[in-house]
Amino acid sequence: MNCKALPTLFLATLLAGGTNHAFAQKPEDTEQWKPVPKTVVTKSSGQAPADAIVLFDGDNLNQWLSVKDSTQPAQWTVNGDVFTVKKGTGNIRTKQAFGDYQLHLEFRIPKNITGKGQGRGNSGLFLASIGPGDDGYELQILDSYQNETYVNGQAGSIYKQTAPLANPTKAPGEWNLYDIAWKAPRFKADGSLETPAMVTVFLNGVLVQNHTILQGPTQYIGKASYRKAHGAAPIKLQDHGDPSEPISYRNIWIRPI
Repeated sequence: MNCKALPTLFLATLLAGGTNHAFAQKPEDTEQWKPVPKTVVTKSSGQAPADAIVLFDGDNLNQWLSVKDSTQPAQWTVNGDVFTVKKGTGNIRTKQAFGDYQLHLEFRIPKNITGKGQGRGNSGLFLASIGPGDDGYELQILDSYQNETYVNGQAGSIYKQTAPLANPTKAPGEWNLYDIAWKAPRFKADGSLETPAMVTVFLNGVLVQNHTILQGPTQYIGKASYRKAHGAAPIKLQDHGDPSEPISYRNIWIRPI
């Protein structure tokens, strides 16, 4: 047979539905058996999975410290299954530092909230608190229910960077739920950025940040940028100091990934 005819013969065989045994595969050729994913026991919706670190279980703030003085415990008020910002005591942060993680957190704007714009139920969840000199990477907490403000400063925004894809914020007095997948930035040996931070956020079950790349730690004035290398970092909650009634939190857990 003329060897030049082989490609034509092969194509004709494929078009005819024939089988060329030299290229045949078995179903198991594309089956992956290892590594086996670990088993995680789950509970009711919103409750911590069995492998999660519970950061607040309703009893105390033992997992948190004062940012003003890291030798002191967090001074915010615990009442029942809820803890509330105690104005003037400053920000609080986790005792532990984290790299990549999955985080669940619930917050409530008080029903009798006053003020408007950024002065209405303002707090912040810092996904990595890298100070001093840099607060870290802020996911905004604010009353964004019928409250006009700049869109990259409303609830669900990466503050002063990326506006949320939607505004599913509930009315004051109702609980809002954040579910977050955080990928921390990586830095080279010389301190320069290798890969930026990335985050996916659901607010009340609605996707508001979709694999969003962060331009750097939060800046109130000016554009964000990566100014210094860092590793794992605590998570921080903000005492914004608003004159309106303070924000409450509950059911906070994290899964390092």
